[in-house]
Amino acid sequence: MSDMLSGLESLGLGGMGKMDIFEDAAKIAQQEKEAARKNALDAAQQALLDEKSCILEKSQKCRICDYAFKTKSVKTGKAKLVSQDIDLRPRYKEIDTVKYGVIACPVCGYAALAKNFDILTSGQAALIKEKISSFFTGLPEPGETYTYDDAIQRHKLALVNAVVKRGKTSERAYLCLLLAWLTRSKREEIEALQPDDAAAQCSQLKAEEDDFLNKALEGFNQAYTKENFPLYVLDEQTSTYLIAALNLEVGNKDEAMKWAGKIIFNQNAPDRIKEKARHIKELAEGKQD
Repeated sequence: MSDMLSGLESLGLGGMGKMDIFEDAAKIAQQEKEAARKNALDAAQQALLDEKSCILEKSQKCRICDYAFKTKSVKTGKAKLVSQDIDLRPRYKEIDTVKYGVIACPVCGYAALAKNFDILTSGQAALIKEKISSFFTGLPEPGETYTYDDAIQRHKLALVNAVVKRGKTSERAYLCLLLAWLTRSKREEIEALQPDDAAAQCSQLKAEEDDFLNKALEGFNQAYTKENFPLYVLDEQTSTYLIAALNLEVGNKDEAMKWAGKIIFNQNAPDRIKEKARHIKELAEGKQD
């Protein structure tokens, strides 16, 4: 290498003549990257400890096969809500409560959202025995907490059960929404750890999330006109807002504004949800980033 920095001898810096101009910058960038990854791993470890403190084991008996098993549940009052995504996905400080919403029998494959796990007709039980239990090979034993892979698998199993037992459209739509949230969370977790080769996996997860959002929208659209409120757990105003938000997320801006308008101009809608609907309308109009 030529002495690009020659001429500094008179300043007492003649030894700097063969310095690599960019070597230190590259080293610093690599060090910063490694430090960020370590910080992310430390944060993930602390998050795991926080999550464990929020979980308890509950006894459950399967309505299909009478098998008694333990299921993980979130302790009442432990999780503190920090924020919500535009599609109502909750974000808690200590734990992602969405992961623990499904109860699944590890023996026969019956799975459902905790709210209605014990609500099952004899006809529905017969359908599940015939179409799921007779083929089911068992659920893997989870660790001390549910990973996102665990949670996604359990929610997909619950969705299959909802279809087989001919559950309400709103129940199936709600499960699709939860699967979109879980897939999003898994992608965000991977991104936070900053692996160099995760771009393709994250892109695939984003595509899967979009598929679930579209299915959730399809289901809620159908349920809105065919079912009585609440739609699973969502009252009329919340259902209307959610349809507006889902339309925005999947790129249907005109539909998003139309559904948001149903709330904005409804005299009976609470101010809180009207404000959220105005935000949807502004985003659809391109007035905000």
